[in-house]
Amino acid sequence: MLETVNLWLATGFGLGYLPIAPGTFGSLLGIPLAWWLLGRPLGQQGAIIAVLVVLAVPVCHYAALQLGGSDPGSIVADEYVAFPIAVIGLKAARHPLVMAMAFAIFRFFDALKPPPIHYAEYVQGGVGIVLDDVVAALVSWVVLVLILKLWQRRKSLRV
Repeated sequence: MLETVNLWLATGFGLGYLPIAPGTFGSLLGIPLAWWLLGRPLGQQGAIIAVLVVLAVPVCHYAALQLGGSDPGSIVADEYVAFPIAVIGLKAARHPLVMAMAFAIFRFFDALKPPPIHYAEYVQGGVGIVLDDVVAALVSWVVLVLILKLWQRRKSLRV
């Protein structure tokens, strides 16, 4: 039974088994999680995300062993747990368009895995499965903050 629950969590309640874009569909679970977290103080956001990331490591590791791969595409817990990092502390992300932009940026970096993200894939096991998504979310956060700052600056230059 524990193995079934673990697979259920790892596959995003079955979304990871979708034949098309399982990572994207699995990442969608991160949106309500991020939305909920943004209503909390920053310290709580960080603590909850840290706990979820740490818990995702063994969940993803054992699911990979069960599914017989190093990082099977059906495992999406790493995506939905890491996505909130892309918006942590950003009150503007409570706006649906900003949340959608954060999601698109995160999926872009998670799918393409440019440096430094792809280096995390060299780490084996559950840590490696989760780490590349955490790095993708951190890079996404930086890009999103820059976009928001540029947008603010652009708005303040209008007369």
